[in-house]
Amino acid sequence: MIQRIQTVFLALSALSTGAAFFTPIYDRAMEDPQLWIGYGLAIALTISMIGSIGCIFLYSNRKNQIAWVKRTMLVQIIGFAFCIGVFFSLGGIGTYLWDEALGTGAVLAGFAFQLLALRFINKDEKLVRSIDRIR
Repeated sequence: MIQRIQTVFLALSALSTGAAFFTPIYDRAMEDPQLWIGYGLAIALTISMIGSIGCIFLYSNRKNQIAWVKRTMLVQIIGFAFCIGVFFSLGGIGTYLWDEALGTGAVLAGFAFQLLALRFINKDEKLVRSIDRIR
């Protein structure tokens, strides 16, 4: 489990997604008067973080792991969309929104790590299929 590189990528995805909770973008999202944006962001990031950690333990069934990583990536995209919405509702891109941009970048980095994990899981699956053909 630990010797596979996708395990590292999934763990980094969970860490970078969790880091978004400690950035100003999350604080700004929770300042929404109706709170649906803040709760939506929190739920999407939490599901994505738990999904990435859960996908680490699905190493014995690669097809199932691929399916769950894809689902987790979809939720990560939803969380990124919430971050982008909050970011642009604050006034767009500017030098005074640097901290919020870092929080949005952390969510994007989590997505990139999930994408890398998916790529390496697919490589493992192709390698196992090619070895099965040789037998």
